[in-house]
Amino acid sequence: MSTDRTRKVCIVGASGKLGRYMVRHALDRGYDVVGVCRERSVPKLAPFADRITIVPGPTNDRDVIRTAVAGCDGVLTVLVPWGVRQYSSGTAQAVLDHADPSARLVFSCGWHIARDGADRYSWRFKAAVRIAARLGRLVRAVEVDDQVEACRRIFASDRRWTVVRGSDLEEGPSQGLPVWSRHIGDPVLASNLTRRVDFALFMVEALTDDTLVHEAPAIVGRLTPSAQTHAGDGPSPEAAGNPATSAGDPPE
Repeated sequence: MSTDRTRKVCIVGASGKLGRYMVRHALDRGYDVVGVCRERSVPKLAPFADRITIVPGPTNDRDVIRTAVAGCDGVLTVLVPWGVRQYSSGTAQAVLDHADPSARLVFSCGWHIARDGADRYSWRFKAAVRIAARLGRLVRAVEVDDQVEACRRIFASDRRWTVVRGSDLEEGPSQGLPVWSRHIGDPVLASNLTRRVDFALFMVEALTDDTLVHEAPAIVGRLTPSAQTHAGDGPSPEAAGNPATSAGDPPE
């Protein structure tokens, strides 16, 4: 997809930390931006209020999403696992159902999402996912399994999707476009750390990168030790924690 075909972008979850970085990157590229966030989080978008259209409401509300994505060439969606009301799967399904047929759809999640069975996870990582899922259900705050279900639906769709799988996140100045691999366990990803601003950058860049259509890239910061040591070593890496929260921020 070329930037000439991308004019209007919807950002679902725009008021979270990742979402606000995506808003900034999208505006820097000259896109018309529509931001979706919960009504109580609208003040977080105040710095952009005169430059974007804000649609307040839950991101898993189908009517909210229908209104927000109308006429958009691209939709960037933060799939958060928070809550116990199928927030991730409801959001993903609404976007899949209501985005324009030709729209480019880019979703964010964590490394714990697996697509083809070829990802290799350490026992520590798998244990952390199990603990996060159990504790989340216990306190009724996190639905890791629902984020898995959301991605299952995306992977089964024939829409023009990309699912960006994020490592642990940190704040800090941009290091440039992250490095990615098709599979967790690739040595290039070993540092397991990405600047949040660069996660957002990868999401926005994916809108215009046809090579990422129907891919689930796992990303890591370009200047991390593993990226600098292994980028380009094998066929899967490309230059371009907490597994339950690396997908983004609480619903906004």
